[in-house]
Amino acid sequence: MNRIEQVLPPRGGDLVKRHRLSTRIWHWINAVTLLVMLMSGLMIFNAHPHLYWGEYGANFDASWLDIGATRGGDGFLRIGPLRIETTGVLGVWTDPDGVTRTRAFPWWATIPSRYSLADARIWHLAFAWVLALGLLAYLVWSLVNGHVRRDLHIRPSEWKPAHIWHDVKQHARLRFATGAEALRYNVLQKLSYAGVLFVLLPLMIVTGLAMSPGTDAWAPFVTEVFGGRQSARSVHFICAWLLVAFFLVHIVMVLLAGPLNELRAMVTGRYRLPRERPAKDVPA
Repeated sequence: MNRIEQVLPPRGGDLVKRHRLSTRIWHWINAVTLLVMLMSGLMIFNAHPHLYWGEYGANFDASWLDIGATRGGDGFLRIGPLRIETTGVLGVWTDPDGVTRTRAFPWWATIPSRYSLADARIWHLAFAWVLALGLLAYLVWSLVNGHVRRDLHIRPSEWKPAHIWHDVKQHARLRFATGAEALRYNVLQKLSYAGVLFVLLPLMIVTGLAMSPGTDAWAPFVTEVFGGRQSARSVHFICAWLLVAFFLVHIVMVLLAGPLNELRAMVTGRYRLPRERPAKDVPA
């Protein structure tokens, strides 16, 4: 490579290095970890498919969410006053042997697939350690190598409503960044990734601790912060589904942006920059 090639910035069509090894390893470990935790968590939820606010919650207490079956054999999801019929998907469904089951989540969505609260807790707690230690290691390393400061820090100009609105419009039009600009996160990506790294994942870990009776022995304030163990369980459940929503949006964006190129970047670290379009509609 000569001196001129070293100075020139990357352009559309160039194959460049995008993701560090630490990012790629954490990404795939985290993907498997969150999937196992979600599926085992749904099995744990099946043991008592109701959510409450406060310290206490049992069958006859007022719940804000229920997934169950009526005496007539219809499945339903209730969130506050809203009730949705879910027969065949939630509450009432048929297992692979053709047997009708009346549990909240179906066999294909849980680990293990047949009812076992004990096994689900083993899976869930084992991978909770992977999640917590992996997140801690990733955050520390990201601070050391400058990933957080360089890629996730939101500059003052990016907080301007005009800038945020411009990015919203670009996403709505499916107009993704091209050339060297594709190597940088836009403000919507920064907000979503920071929300997952610094809000949702830590909340999942803390609320998981708050639900453990053992936490009361060494850090009772953890449960008290959330207003009780049942409130912590509700926040845990909500955060889990917010992570699912993030995952679904993430997959849709990958498919729209070019799945093979995006997948190669997260496996090998190499990414081919999309070719530039004529510059226009630049935010103020």
